[in-house]
Amino acid sequence: MKAQRRKVAFPSRPNQGEYGFTLLEVMISMVVLTIGLLSMLGVFGIAMASTQTSQQDSIAKQLANEALEGILTARETTNVTWGQIQNTGSGGIFIPGFVPIDCAGVDGIIGTVDDAACGPQILEQPGASGVYAGTCPPDVCYPLTNFSRSILIAPVFDNLGNEIPTLRSITITIQYTTSQLKTPKQYVLTTFISQFR
Repeated sequence: MKAQRRKVAFPSRPNQGEYGFTLLEVMISMVVLTIGLLSMLGVFGIAMASTQTSQQDSIAKQLANEALEGILTARETTNVTWGQIQNTGSGGIFIPGFVPIDCAGVDGIIGTVDDAACGPQILEQPGASGVYAGTCPPDVCYPLTNFSRSILIAPVFDNLGNEIPTLRSITITIQYTTSQLKTPKQYVLTTFISQFR
């Protein structure tokens, strides 16, 4: 008996458009996709952290503006003389360096020596009703113990190095910590004040 030969059909050579992916190509694309997804997760983490600290950033800005408005109001109402709008080491009434956020003292000006007697400032926001009740609770009160403020009032000099006696530089720095970041953050407000209204 004669052995029969079987014909085995081999697939014909694929056309140019019929090539598939190799294992190496699939692995490279998975690595690229993984790196992209991890980058997106990192961006989401940063966004969440900044969202959680935005309230403290807003409070810091408000505290700096509040101090500046107090200085400008004191000048406008002539509660203090131009010579008193300086730091205590220069003959003024404003405490240099970082101090706790206290209420305005008897003089009504923030950042002066008499503020410590008033006690710590508390931020009060309306409670669930949306209406200020004037007490905590039902209002929500935030003690500002993680904030400190520095008011630096410095002379201004012209391009020849002469002091301009009717102009001063004011730098208000609010330093605070957040629960997410262990290092202190700062908000700095710098402006000029003139003797003239």
